[in-house]
Amino acid sequence: MSKVGVIMGSTSDLPIMQEAIDILKGFDIEVEVDIVSAHRTPDKLFDYGKNAHLRGIKVIIAGAGGAAHLPGMIASLSPLPVVGVPVKSRNSIDGWDSVLSILQMPGGVPVATVALDGAKNAGILAAQIIGTSDKCVLDKILFYKEGLKQKVIEGAKDVNQSQD
Repeated sequence: MSKVGVIMGSTSDLPIMQEAIDILKGFDIEVEVDIVSAHRTPDKLFDYGKNAHLRGIKVIIAGAGGAAHLPGMIASLSPLPVVGVPVKSRNSIDGWDSVLSILQMPGGVPVATVALDGAKNAGILAAQIIGTSDKCVLDKILFYKEGLKQKVIEGAKDVNQSQD
């Protein structure tokens, strides 16, 4: 079974990152969750980045606020795709510091970046990456997207009926 690693710089990021965890579990994807601080636990960061693929992890979602070095540092160490989640933290500059720190990676060290506090989309993107080689996950994504479509169709019916 494919696994996704969900890491964050501190426990204060968990309320945001929980959305990624929940969506992945909804697709029946195994999730490994950990706190890995780029600044406070650099040895743990290096170990995680260099060895995650050896534990069966296929994609890493890394959430961080403030200077947000975690996603880029993990991407520099790991052969796996990394999805960065900028987190608006209490010490951030309206979240822009986090967004730009994750978005502005140098050539050769890509980090797929979702919106500020966009952990749910990070989980969906990780599932889609896994779905390229796992038909069971792909089928669940197709079903999920069909559900999104149906919500819009139902919403349009409700709006149209209220106009009559």
